[in-house]
Amino acid sequence: MEIKSLKKLKKSLPKYPNILGRDRFFNSAVLIPLVDIDGVIHLLFQKRAINIKQGGDICFPGGGFDKRFDKNYKDTVYRELYEELGLKKKDIKIIGQLDTYSTTIGVIIEPFVGKIKKKALKNLKIDKNEVEKILLIPLKFFKKTKPEIYTLKHLVIPYEIDEKGEKIEYFPSKSLGLPKTYHEAWGDKNHKVWVYKWKDEVIWGITSVMINEILKFIDKIR
Repeated sequence: MEIKSLKKLKKSLPKYPNILGRDRFFNSAVLIPLVDIDGVIHLLFQKRAINIKQGGDICFPGGGFDKRFDKNYKDTVYRELYEELGLKKKDIKIIGQLDTYSTTIGVIIEPFVGKIKKKALKNLKIDKNEVEKILLIPLKFFKKTKPEIYTLKHLVIPYEIDEKGEKIEYFPSKSLGLPKTYHEAWGDKNHKVWVYKWKDEVIWGITSVMINEILKFIDKIR
């Protein structure tokens, strides 16, 4: 490569680095919604309808980025909250954004923090195909409650044995001549999971990660 080519390469590189391989993953955005009810700040959650993917989970409202409708991830938040809960843009005031979250399951999430007008809750139009119900939980509950902490182990599996005893090969590590380490399942990274229990509901996974993250920032403003 010539020096001139290196100069051209420099100009073509990203001015602001993003996430490498982002287009290979599912890109999404959520809102961490704050609601002031009689002077007490609540977090608004939704329980996913049982018949959809990850049905029954408690999560923050949001969803996948759709380039047909969304110019940016804020657009995704506004669109999804309208589709899921009937909330309009005027009902939501986005006040900031947390760091991008890249999950271990191939999902990239842009988490925004915003305030939802209390009066807008009276006019919610919940899409029952996606959302079973909403939950309003006082923020102080999470500040005072220590979550249960567990760990999950993530393994990369190059093959599986199906019900008939036949081998299904996903990655031919052996025939590629890779080290023996990769001929069987590898990876032993422990993944911490926080679990909160609110009445009869369990809040965990990505949602609990975001709860812990927003609490860090709230602690800074004491």
